[in-house]
Amino acid sequence: MRRLSVICFALLFSLVSLPVMAGEGPMKLPEGADPAAVMHNDEGIASWNKGDYRSALMHFSEASKIAPSGESHFNEAISLDKLGRHGEAAMHFRMAKKNANGNEKILNSRILNAHL
Repeated sequence: MRRLSVICFALLFSLVSLPVMAGEGPMKLPEGADPAAVMHNDEGIASWNKGDYRSALMHFSEASKIAPSGESHFNEAISLDKLGRHGEAAMHFRMAKKNANGNEKILNSRILNAHL
C-alpha cells in the first residue's frame, strides 16, 4: 500500500509540474548582443517553435559561442532537455543561472530549478 501511495504521489507531481515547466520557452538575447548571435538565437527560436529541437540546439549553441549569456545558456539547456540530454542540460542551466545578471525569468525558472 505504501509503495502504491509513493507511485501515485510521483505520478501526481509529474502531471502537475510538467505543464508548468512545459510553458517555458527560449528567450531573446540581451539588448546590444552581437548581431550574429542574435541571428542564430532568432533562428533557434523559430526552430523551437516548429518543434525542431535539434536545429534549435544547433543555433542556440552557435549563439552561445559568439555571445555567451544567461539567456543563450538557458536556451541551450531547454533544447537539451527536450532531447532527453538532462546531464548536459543541467550544466547549461548552471551557466544560465551564473550569468543571469538579475534576469528573473532565468532565476525563477521552474525547469532550471528542477534540474539544479
